[in-house]
Amino acid sequence: MSIDAPRPAGRSPYGGPRPASEPPRPYTPLWRRLREDEWPPLGEVLRGQREQLHPGVLLVLLLPCLWWLTVPLLVGYQLARTARRMARRVFPAHPEGHVEDPEVLRVQRVRACAGLAMSGALLAAFGGWKDVGDAWQQFLQRLLFAPWLALLSAALVVALLFWAARPGTRQAMRTQLWPAGRSALWYFGAWTLVPLLFTAAGEGMGLLPSSAHVLLWVSVMFVCWAPFWWVIFFLCFASGPALRHAFNLSALHAALPALVTSVLVWVFAFLGLSAGGLPPGPVPFAVCAFLGGPVSVTAVAWWEIHRLRRRHGVRWRG
Repeated sequence: MSIDAPRPAGRSPYGGPRPASEPPRPYTPLWRRLREDEWPPLGEVLRGQREQLHPGVLLVLLLPCLWWLTVPLLVGYQLARTARRMARRVFPAHPEGHVEDPEVLRVQRVRACAGLAMSGALLAAFGGWKDVGDAWQQFLQRLLFAPWLALLSAALVVALLFWAARPGTRQAMRTQLWPAGRSALWYFGAWTLVPLLFTAAGEGMGLLPSSAHVLLWVSVMFVCWAPFWWVIFFLCFASGPALRHAFNLSALHAALPALVTSVLVWVFAFLGLSAGGLPPGPVPFAVCAFLGGPVSVTAVAWWEIHRLRRRHGVRWRG
């Protein structure tokens, strides 16, 4: 192999034997590889270049007296890696039919940061500790109900779009509807398993006698809690792409994720209004804060749809 020849595909950037004629491979930090769809195997992480490892990491990995910290970290990494692999298989970062628009992504990030800063400024200027607690409670409620409301919103939007589509395109839409429905079943099946696995793990640990050996106790704990944490990791890695791409509905119609986002943000706005009322502050500021979020999200979503129509020929009934 010549010096200018590229490194063969599939080779790890972490250490390991290599031919003398092959040039040194650039080291890729672990934190950058963790941003990719496929995390490096545990063996590659432990076999990494020693000069790149912090002495504290080596201390944790080598000292037997810290086994109680090392073993959970290694097991947790392997569980998270396999869960992330499955999450990216069910909800890829770039699903079929999705059109990546850097300008739209940039505007969405700016809008999200501006909305977060505005909410924090209103709480700091006009709110008290009770308002902070209410805001945190509303955040947890949105986090809990977001998947279910997103599913209902997606079903409503798909039904309306299917009704408005031309008769010749409905058959093609039916063929693309099942993959999106299958991914939604994966996601909500995982949500359903969380309380069941938690209850089963607690019951399994309760059956273990208090005088059991420590190795037996650790083994039973791993068997009982590993499935629960695997599902938790799967939901953590799948929730972002699932909600951002509306359960892979872009394969059905490229404008569906933006439409579902527009409907969902208004649903959350009125739910928050009915539960906690207007944001703190004078009425004009509170009304602007209440309408600013959903109006700005809807404006960005419709601008995205406009760009899809102008640049990629996406039509409502096409």
